[in-house]
Amino acid sequence: MKQNRHQKIAELVSRYEIETQEELAEKLKEAGFTVTQATISRDIRQMNLSKLPTGNGRQKYVILKKENELLSDKYIRVLRDAFVSMDMAQNILVMRTVSGMAMAVAAALDAIHFGEVVGCIAGDDTIMIAVRSVEDTRILMGKIRELMKQ
Repeated sequence: MKQNRHQKIAELVSRYEIETQEELAEKLKEAGFTVTQATISRDIRQMNLSKLPTGNGRQKYVILKKENELLSDKYIRVLRDAFVSMDMAQNILVMRTVSGMAMAVAAALDAIHFGEVVGCIAGDDTIMIAVRSVEDTRILMGKIRELMKQ
C-alpha cells in the first residue's frame, strides 16, 4: 500500500504544482487513497520531497533522485554558477552555460525533476531541453529565473 501511495505521490508532484500537504492529501483522496496528515508528513520525509519556486510566487513539491537533502542546494548552485542565458524555440529551451558545464547543468535539471521537461541533451556549453509544450516552456523559463534569484 505504501509503495503504491509513494508511486502515486511521485506521479502527482510531477504532474501538478502541489504546494501544501493539504493539496497533496486531496489529490491522493481523488485517486482513491485514504490518508491522514501524519501519513502525508511521513511520506514527504521518506520520499525526500523538497519545495522549489514555481515562478509565480508560489512553491511546489518536487522529488530529488538522491536521498540526500543537501543535493537540492547543490543542484541549484550548479545551475546558478554555470548559467549564462536561455532562449526558447517553440517547445525547445536552449540554455547556454559556462564552457564545459553543460553536462553538469543538464544533470542538475534532471535531478530537480521539472515536470515540464521531457529530457535534456548537453554539449560543452549548450543544452537542448525538450519541453512538453510551448506554454510549459514559458513556465519552465519562469521557474529557472526564480531559481536564479534565490
